[in-house]
Amino acid sequence: MDLSQLSTGLMAYTVIVVFLAGIVRGYSGFGFSALVTLSLALFLPPAVVVPVMMLMEVVASIHMLPRVWRDVDRSTLTLLMAGSLISVPMGAYLLANLPDAQLRLVISAMVLSTTILLWRGYRFPMKGRKRLSFGTGLASGVMTGAAGSGGLIVAVMFLSISAEMAVVRATLVAYVMFQSSYMAGVAGAYGLMNLQTLAVAAVLTLPMFAGVAVGHRTFVASAQVTYRRFVLMTLMVLSVAGIARALFG
Repeated sequence: MDLSQLSTGLMAYTVIVVFLAGIVRGYSGFGFSALVTLSLALFLPPAVVVPVMMLMEVVASIHMLPRVWRDVDRSTLTLLMAGSLISVPMGAYLLANLPDAQLRLVISAMVLSTTILLWRGYRFPMKGRKRLSFGTGLASGVMTGAAGSGGLIVAVMFLSISAEMAVVRATLVAYVMFQSSYMAGVAGAYGLMNLQTLAVAAVLTLPMFAGVAVGHRTFVASAQVTYRRFVLMTLMVLSVAGIARALFG
């Protein structure tokens, strides 16, 4: 992505998308990459957008982490990362070699179906929590590498076990930081990362920080039920948009 080659209208659109996605990230702890990738992929190839989003996710998490670190579920975070370390290279390979529409359709359909179950009150059993966390990490790694949307399935997992909103948000922030750092390295190995990627990420950091600040202030004033409803609605919107984009281009 070269900002100097974008039209004025597309540049303004990009900045607005990043700002709004930053609000969602600051409030929920996830969703930034998925929102921006869905929005910008209407005009730019995902293989160009996703590496930029990985770098920005790292920066956003570093910015947020000091405020939420005490609430991180460290045991769950470790299991998520263990699964993700194994599967991110597979996702990056798929991103570099397979059609985006097929990947988007499968991922979005999976997230949507699970989110509908959660909306109807389904909960995963507490027995086997460690296996659930590790398996979610595996799925998230593939989704992050292939489409920059690995945080969605992790949010689904946390909602399915009714975790406290502060723990959900904090653990998502930490997980996205570690996973995105790893993904950035893998993307570089596949030739998806270069100096221009760094430059674009740096320029878009300011509108992202502004959005994160607004989202954080909103989270502080929120109740548990409001947070859960917002996350479920965000997951539904993202998954439906992903399915529509995969089917209708």
